[in-house]
Amino acid sequence: MGFTITPQELKNRLDKGEKIFLLDVREPWEHSLAKINGSVLIPLGTIPQSLNQLDREAEIVAYCHHGMRSGDAAGFLLQQGFKNVKNLVGGIDAWSLQVDPTVPRYR
Repeated sequence: MGFTITPQELKNRLDKGEKIFLLDVREPWEHSLAKINGSVLIPLGTIPQSLNQLDREAEIVAYCHHGMRSGDAAGFLLQQGFKNVKNLVGGIDAWSLQVDPTVPRYR
């Protein structure tokens, strides 16, 4: 699928200083346990009323725990006319395993 990005691809691009808007669509309790630095929390259920907080021109990478909710969020944003939205494959769990082991894993 064209609208996914792997944890390693994301890390490489962030390391290069590329401007990517990291959208965390999990719940606040999850965000408080573990997050990717620089991400913005907008829980999945609140995205429809939060569209004005998002830049339609920005590249947005959505993530959740394992990639299911953020896949829904990415699909929704694309339907709303956002052009450059990707889903982080495997979510923050894969990020912790593959990129940054300091990010806590949770169930």
